[in-house]
Amino acid sequence: MASDSKRKININGKDIEYVFKRTKGSKSVRLAVYQDGRFVVTAPRWYPIYVVNKFIEEKSQWIFDKVKDVDFDLLREKKADESAEYKKYVKLARVVIAGRLEFFNRYYGFAYKRVAIKNQKTCWGSCSRKANLNFNYKIIKLPDELRDYVIVHELCHLRELNHSRNFWGLVAQTVPDYRELRRRLRNIKN
Repeated sequence: MASDSKRKININGKDIEYVFKRTKGSKSVRLAVYQDGRFVVTAPRWYPIYVVNKFIEEKSQWIFDKVKDVDFDLLREKKADESAEYKKYVKLARVVIAGRLEFFNRYYGFAYKRVAIKNQKTCWGSCSRKANLNFNYKIIKLPDELRDYVIVHELCHLRELNHSRNFWGLVAQTVPDYRELRRRLRNIKN
């Protein structure tokens, strides 16, 4: 399990925010800089902080080159907008998803535990081995047939936690045109 904290470093006069993670399983300090300007430093729990700081200092020019063109004020503004949008739609998404899950599960009869509505960046939904279902709040903005496809897709993962022929057979029982819907969904940015 990791413990995260947000920190700042000043490189060449520019304040750069980053996430510092201490993880049980890591063996060395790692550094990752993402295209959106996110910067993550991961270190073992036993690493002294001065060693981590020295590592960051040694890599400072490389970090600066990666993030020098990132407008962190604009990123903060974008995050605030996303947060406001999430708050606006999360309750509606929860109600709609719960209703559609109940509707489709009358057919399937699968047992699930928790349903969470999240602000996921890369997926519309997921299903855990513990039978928890997660959905992106933006699902509420999808056309009904795409929303239903995502819900059925995750519901069927309760039986088949893979994308095998059996899984797609389950999906096809209630969403026979899943191939077309899947293709359409791939063309929508979430």
